[in-house]
Amino acid sequence: MYTVKNYVLAESLEQAYELNKKSRNNVIIGGNLWLKMGKRTIQNAIDLSLLGLDRIEEDEEGFLIGCMVTLHDLEVHESLNQTFGHVFQEAVRHIVGVQFRNCATVGGSIFPRFGFSDVLTAFLTCDSYVDLFQGGRVALKDFINMPVDEDILTHIYIKKDTRKICYQSFRMTETDFPTLTCAVIQVDGRYMSVVGARPKNAVLVDQVSLDHPQDAKEREEFAKKTADLLEFGSNMRGSAEYRKELTRIYIKRGLEQLTGDKTC
Repeated sequence: MYTVKNYVLAESLEQAYELNKKSRNNVIIGGNLWLKMGKRTIQNAIDLSLLGLDRIEEDEEGFLIGCMVTLHDLEVHESLNQTFGHVFQEAVRHIVGVQFRNCATVGGSIFPRFGFSDVLTAFLTCDSYVDLFQGGRVALKDFINMPVDEDILTHIYIKKDTRKICYQSFRMTETDFPTLTCAVIQVDGRYMSVVGARPKNAVLVDQVSLDHPQDAKEREEFAKKTADLLEFGSNMRGSAEYRKELTRIYIKRGLEQLTGDKTC
């Protein structure tokens, strides 16, 4: 557990940012769930709840998702899930339980760049961007490789397009951290993959081509080449070799689902 000396309900993003950058012992709190698993002393716990960052807004071009939106909000948002093939519903439904998902926030899941994050993998399957208070709008695929600093993630923006997504994850038990997260994307005739919980950060792989998606042998080769490009690690949930084999299997299954071919 942790100790908080001062609780600050921020009245503006400017106030929150200025306070957060003063000391490494000052912390922006989201749902306050992952934070409480650590042991530390926090000088100022900064709460963004009053700043209207708990809404999902839609326009013709995309969705603007506030950092204080909960994971359950993602899970039940009808338009968001219909637009992206229920990828967010599928990604978060394994995370502990509804009570937990009603507290855990999108910002708290994305900003720390957790390697085990289903949420990070799900957003990376879309054309997603993070809005930073000081850093502006940054593509999510670039943001995940940036160092964690004192900036504040205010929103995530997802552009609408015609992509289809198959999201899968493997867990030792239903509500455990994932051993592997894996998604296959089809957009504009191209196929890409996102693999997370390697146990490193999720990564988008778009270097492998698939010219004949209805060909079972080509799909198998696509899956193998993608897995070969990635670096895997070992921990208590699985070895690097095991994760690599899971990646090959899940990419193949994802391709089968997206192409409607269940023959192999």
